[in-house]
Amino acid sequence: MSYTGPDFEPPRPELSGRPDRPRRWPAVAGVALVSGALLGWLVYEATASSDSSGGPGSDRAAARSAASGSPSGPAAATPPSAPGSPSRSSAPAGSSAPADDDGKRSGGPALRGPLRGKVVVIDPGHNPGNFRHPAEINRKVDIGTNRKECDTTGTSTNAGYPEAQFTLDVAHRLRTLLEQQGATVKLTHDDGTPSWGPCVDERARIGNDAHADAAISLHADGSAAGNRGFHVILPAAVHSGAADTRPIAAASKRLGTMIAGDFVRVTGEPPSNYIGGGTGLDTRQDLGGLNLSTVPKVFIECGNMRDSVDAARLTSGNWRQKAAEGISEGIVSFLGG
Repeated sequence: MSYTGPDFEPPRPELSGRPDRPRRWPAVAGVALVSGALLGWLVYEATASSDSSGGPGSDRAAARSAASGSPSGPAAATPPSAPGSPSRSSAPAGSSAPADDDGKRSGGPALRGPLRGKVVVIDPGHNPGNFRHPAEINRKVDIGTNRKECDTTGTSTNAGYPEAQFTLDVAHRLRTLLEQQGATVKLTHDDGTPSWGPCVDERARIGNDAHADAAISLHADGSAAGNRGFHVILPAAVHSGAADTRPIAAASKRLGTMIAGDFVRVTGEPPSNYIGGGTGLDTRQDLGGLNLSTVPKVFIECGNMRDSVDAARLTSGNWRQKAAEGISEGIVSFLGG
């Protein structure tokens, strides 16, 4: 996410004793997540290179790909010449087909699997076309607790690789993996349709109208260099105006915990060192996409685009496939697959 806009406040280190950011996690749950996530990360780092283009970890990635039917080869990730260049999918959202090495559809029937009958909504954060529509995305919308801009352009790496392109690419890969498990998958936007947005309230409404069993919004952060790692954002128990997350807060917490555990294990990306106190989890009440959701939903910040180590991973097609696999496995676990 970028530093300004509807669904982002500048990330700040969570300090013990801060009155405005109380710990919302029970101690046992937090310790369990930290222990499990960090143990998985340490095992990963001890047995595989962080270079996603090869090394010892490649065999494990190939094995996961063979088991799930996902692509195992690396995909090129050359930063675009201009921000807003969209990642193109060869089929509309919701259609069923396996993916090629770029996470795009190559045709063929959907596979039956443990998620048959389940609906998952994927929300690729921002939109590659947002920068062309400043007036539209700056329009204020009601998010329950207050009013915020419709959307933002998102952030980018220092080399110019846009967050909006990253999120759309991971969304394509994640959609394919979930469809191979039998799920019905809907994207909030895809392939330049719509050409901007949707607004954050509409993104939530798409998941609600689909009666999604799980929904996830994909992002990458834009924090300072040296701030590394991923974090999953959970909805606080909000009851204000049009927002009432009380019925979905507990389920969303389970969803986020499962995604965090599988994400660190599969990708080797550490939990954030600047948000969440090392748990890889953060709870917020200022995000319209969460506040207005009536289905279990979380956000994930897959890494920090402004940190050189994280940026090298986020711009790697092979690592983005691992990111999609980690998120997919967490969703499958949540849905009881």
